[in-house]
Amino acid sequence: MTSPGQRLRDLVDAPEILAMPGISNGYSARLVEQFGFKAALLTGAGLSESHLGWADAGLMGLEENLRASRPLIECCGLPILADADTGYGGPMNVFQTVKAFEKAGAAAVQIEDQVWPKRCGNLQGKQVIAAEEMVEKVRAAVEARRDPGFMIVARTDAFPMNEIGEAIRRLNLYTDAGADMLLADGTYTEDHFRVMVENTHVPLMANMSYGLRGRVEEKLISAKRLQELGVAVVLYPRLAGGAMIQGLKNALGVLRESVDGGAVIERPDLVASFKEQNELMGLNEILDLDKRFSTDEQRREKYEKSLDHVNNVLKSS
Repeated sequence: MTSPGQRLRDLVDAPEILAMPGISNGYSARLVEQFGFKAALLTGAGLSESHLGWADAGLMGLEENLRASRPLIECCGLPILADADTGYGGPMNVFQTVKAFEKAGAAAVQIEDQVWPKRCGNLQGKQVIAAEEMVEKVRAAVEARRDPGFMIVARTDAFPMNEIGEAIRRLNLYTDAGADMLLADGTYTEDHFRVMVENTHVPLMANMSYGLRGRVEEKLISAKRLQELGVAVVLYPRLAGGAMIQGLKNALGVLRESVDGGAVIERPDLVASFKEQNELMGLNEILDLDKRFSTDEQRREKYEKSLDHVNNVLKSS
């Protein structure tokens, strides 16, 4: 059976660009798969925000990241790129981090060259470690993997704080250390992507972050155009999280109005039906397993009645 890492490698090596939306909970993981995307990014920012309730500013450690990531990797059939921030320490920490994510079933892991505690790549005030220090982290990551298909993604945050040449220098050093794929965060113009592609030697990723009003939103480049520029993978880390926040704001606003006005307002356009929610989250599979593995006749009869009841509720929703 092809490993998750090899499945991701095959997608990266394909002629068409690979689009990877960010996921951070069960809803986004299952919906990204349902909509036909072939791979997904376990966004560190999304996990910090949705599981800790705090912005992406280095508050989430390895164990918290793993605890949130494992069930999402398991419930989603797609190859997953895990976001390991800076690797949570020096090369020894990176070694253990890569082992842990590979064991958890991820297809790849991304390590960045920020100073810890890191911060979201779209925030000001980032700092980067020496390139030589990051090289040792990449070497440790490469040595830690057991499956040769498991991919090591090296990200630099040196641009746009420094000239683009510094970002390219770092990316090539990380490639020489064994990185399989590269990301220069903060790169948004066609000219910059063209220069990056021309001066690096392994697949390049692009980060297209929706929702950065007044700074990046107008400059987002289509997946088709990025493919023409030679980019292999495009990430959409903040699309799902931003959409969930906006959708919940809309629904809660309507609820607030109905509560204050003393009325019940039905808005099926704002809320997925009970049936859709349960189908998305695999309820029928769970009930089917209950039925199949119940040997006691009375218990089996109860399960069948329970299944019939649930199905009737779903049909009427």
